[in-house]
Amino acid sequence: MPDAVWYRSLYWRIAIGFVALLAAILVVQVAVFVWLTVVVGRSSLGPMQLASEVATELGSAIEATPDLAIDAHISRRFGHIFQPFLVLMDDGRTASNRPDGLPPGFSRSAAFARNRRQGQEPPPEPDPGPQPPPRPPEGARPGSGRSGPSRRLAEIAPIVVAGREVGIVAVPGNPPPASIVMRQLGPTLAWVAAGLLVAGSAIMALVIFRPTHKRLRMLEHAAAALGEGRTDVRAEETGGDEVSALARTFNRMADDLGARAAALAESDRARRQLLADVSHELMTPLAAIRGYTETLAMPELTLDSETRQRYLSIIGDETQKLEAMIGDLLDLARLEGGGGVLARDRVPLLDLFGRVTDRHGPIIRDRQITVIVNVDPETLTVTGDAQRLEQALQNLGANAIRHTPHGGRLELTAAPKGEGVLVTVRDTGPGIPPEHVERVFDRFYKVDSSRTRSDAPSGSGLGLSIVRTIVERHGGTVTASNAPDGGAIFQIRLPR
Repeated sequence: MPDAVWYRSLYWRIAIGFVALLAAILVVQVAVFVWLTVVVGRSSLGPMQLASEVATELGSAIEATPDLAIDAHISRRFGHIFQPFLVLMDDGRTASNRPDGLPPGFSRSAAFARNRRQGQEPPPEPDPGPQPPPRPPEGARPGSGRSGPSRRLAEIAPIVVAGREVGIVAVPGNPPPASIVMRQLGPTLAWVAAGLLVAGSAIMALVIFRPTHKRLRMLEHAAAALGEGRTDVRAEETGGDEVSALARTFNRMADDLGARAAALAESDRARRQLLADVSHELMTPLAAIRGYTETLAMPELTLDSETRQRYLSIIGDETQKLEAMIGDLLDLARLEGGGGVLARDRVPLLDLFGRVTDRHGPIIRDRQITVIVNVDPETLTVTGDAQRLEQALQNLGANAIRHTPHGGRLELTAAPKGEGVLVTVRDTGPGIPPEHVERVFDRFYKVDSSRTRSDAPSGSGLGLSIVRTIVERHGGTVTASNAPDGGAIFQIRLPR
């Protein structure tokens, strides 16, 4: 499985999303600030123009409405102007669009300028002692009313009603205080920032956290289902981030648990089947032994010596069969359990074939079976346990002889095959029915009933299972098939 791609990483996505959100907030805030600056610039007039415009508009309003409420009118008409100004009426009324934005002492300076315009003397001021001569403000013009106490004024415009001056409009020469601009623009900027933060958080939640949360919930449900025993559940592996890596790890764990559960189920099935098969196979000779023993023990039954000897012979045969079956079971259990250490010697195959034919020599001669042994080259050897390999070949040979008819043929061949050795045991019997080929190596599995032409006694059903276990412990494989012209073929592939 591929590792998580860095740009799909959840941590990187969160970091990039956070930086992108901050960048978007800054960009929009700058854009809003620029827009508000333009609005402020458009709504702010020069001191002279502002004073003239306010004086003209106020004079027209007073002429139309003599009892005009100046404060309310100024607030309604000029409340959006950032530049503060002061209106002084001759009747003593005053008004301002932004009273808190006027410079300290501005009202007194404006009153002084108004009195001078009307030719009135200002009230005497206490003598503060020798003072340096006042410096006119930079850019002051003669006659502009900026000398003396009115040096803070930039422009003064008279309010004229019906040709008579009834007051003045005074505008400071300084720009609007920053506090006024911030009080005016601060709420707008704050709301924009809050809106951007909420929108950005919502976008990040939808784009980054919601898909991740969904996949984590699916992984949680899969883990809960796995804990309940459902090994078929799997988590979604899409995404390429840490969550998908976790999902892949979970799925591998689920696959492993599923395989183990299946293996345990199969092992339990095999154990039950083995118990059933062993019970069945052991009961057959035990039932025969018990029946004939009870018959011989009956006092009221008189048996001639020939019948008694036949019964005892049957009991002996069944006892030997029972001993052989128990021995095969113990041998198979040791082999499948890994018990014992296999020797590693160079074993000549020609010698193995010779021991097989010597052991079954009486049966071969009695049934006139032709045995063909072919080892090419004759010095061909394999590495393994000579005793176990002979046991496997003896079982295959016994199985082939059991199903070879009178006058038939048995072939034992061996030859190099690739990097290994191919050992073949072939008979000329009825062969193996196709539906049974895949199961002939199972324990206690017999197909003798299908080999109708065989008159040999049935085996224990464990010989071929022992053959497969021995071959697999030597690192090889064994297969069964049918020859095209009849007969069964068993092939063992062993490493050289």
